[in-house]
Amino acid sequence: MFKLTSLNLNGIRSATAKGLQAWVAQTQPDCICVQELKAQAADVSGRFEEIAGLKGHFHFAEKKGYSGVAIYTRHAPSDVITGYGSTEFDAEGRYVELRFDRPGRRQVPKLSIISCYFPSGSSGEERQAAKFRFLAEFYPRLAALKETRDFVLCGDINIAHQEIDLKNFKGNRKNSGFLPEERAWMTALLRDAELANEAADELTQATGPSLRGGGMVDVYRKLQPTTTDDAYTWWSNRGQAYAKNVGWRLDYHLATPAVAALAQSETIYKTRRFSDHAPITVDYNLAL
Repeated sequence: MFKLTSLNLNGIRSATAKGLQAWVAQTQPDCICVQELKAQAADVSGRFEEIAGLKGHFHFAEKKGYSGVAIYTRHAPSDVITGYGSTEFDAEGRYVELRFDRPGRRQVPKLSIISCYFPSGSSGEERQAAKFRFLAEFYPRLAALKETRDFVLCGDINIAHQEIDLKNFKGNRKNSGFLPEERAWMTALLRDAELANEAADELTQATGPSLRGGGMVDVYRKLQPTTTDDAYTWWSNRGQAYAKNVGWRLDYHLATPAVAALAQSETIYKTRRFSDHAPITVDYNLAL
């Protein structure tokens, strides 16, 4: 069994101070994909190269205290890729991919685990425009990767796809993270064939109205197709959002169909908080 966890740290120093390493040691994932390190190489050196015996592979942002992703793993990858080839967004440290290629493995002999941090558009129109640019260029990157190998993308997607993915869906239809264009992008990514007409009508030029169905699988929704309140992975720090469970499902495992078919069970851990996000773990019937 392959145990894979994803967590937005909202700062690796903050999360570890809140007990992250002890929790990882207790739960023993094979890989943990983390986002929003808010640290650079100098900050990690000598402190966070490993977590509970798992070796880290990093993609840092050029800007200090901003973004950054990593994958901690107990298995040695066959290759490590940092960045996805974007002039704009690779500088923000948003993508790291570990490849675990095993020619003799019966299932998914070419497998990638990806940690990705999608931009947020909540701070204003400029960042929302950047988010749309990211979605537009990232979609064909995923489509091309899917043509050559199987993978699981773990990360803070910053999109709640359906109404059951956030508490106050009626009041958030015009807010970043639940905009029609963002949700249509997700619909396209998760669609097997041509993009549905109703979704195409909602897509703006920024996100690419000619997108073909991406054929990806939302693993959590495969396992829990109707869950609402228990599905949330992020809560605002304002008010009593966490206490009242006024949350959003922003953290995903997005997998190619062959990998998604191996998903056995899922857990969203909420007993202890390491950041404003909760870790989501999926067990796959797979041996690296």
